[in-house]
Amino acid sequence: MKTPFRAVLALAAILALSGCQKTADAAFGQKVRAYLLEHPEVIEEAVQKLQEKKIAEAANIAKAGMVKHREALERDPRDFVANPNGKITVVEFFDYRCGYCKTSAPEILKIIRDNPDVRFVFKEFPIFGGESTLAAQVALSPAGKAKGLDLYRSFMGEKALDSASIDRHLAAVGINPAQARAAGESAAVQKHISETRELAQSLGIEGTPAFIVGDRMVPGADMPALRAAIAAAKAGDTKAS
Repeated sequence: MKTPFRAVLALAAILALSGCQKTADAAFGQKVRAYLLEHPEVIEEAVQKLQEKKIAEAANIAKAGMVKHREALERDPRDFVANPNGKITVVEFFDYRCGYCKTSAPEILKIIRDNPDVRFVFKEFPIFGGESTLAAQVALSPAGKAKGLDLYRSFMGEKALDSASIDRHLAAVGINPAQARAAGESAAVQKHISETRELAQSLGIEGTPAFIVGDRMVPGADMPALRAAIAAAKAGDTKAS
């Protein structure tokens, strides 16, 4: 049975778009061009399929990474953890200057407050540099970790987090800004942040926030999806620590 002309043209178009093959036959190339101009939905369909394939591949990479790096994700003693005795673990990669992280913060605090059985691991993942990195550093200082949720609430509640407001919020929760800055510049804290970046990269995480519950990843500030993942973990449908 001969391959339908549309399928041949679509295949030729995809190969041409991918750059892996040139069509030597000029006449055939003109036929492909004419067909695509008349049927642009073929390109749209191919792009959609390619996007679906990329999403599936990224999900597989992330899932494999979650299994491989489970200990680093959930049990790194350097991270601040809320409800440390909880049976279900949620991990969040976040940046204090990320607008979506700020939007989701009140819901995160509510989840922690209403679910003492949920361990919440905070992964400092400053992707915007500058003040984002400074905020992560002081939060990971001993004094910052001791005031974990208070500092998280304060930093996330600040619309324009800058150097001055960071110091102001540190002082407001009883932390000496100069001491926290000095402690945050230590080699240990720098290494912690660097390794968190490497961990995020291994999971294909490029933006914030990103949540992990067992073997499920919830990208972005999708709070209904996060709550659903937590509910599934509690029901035993998701592998959880």
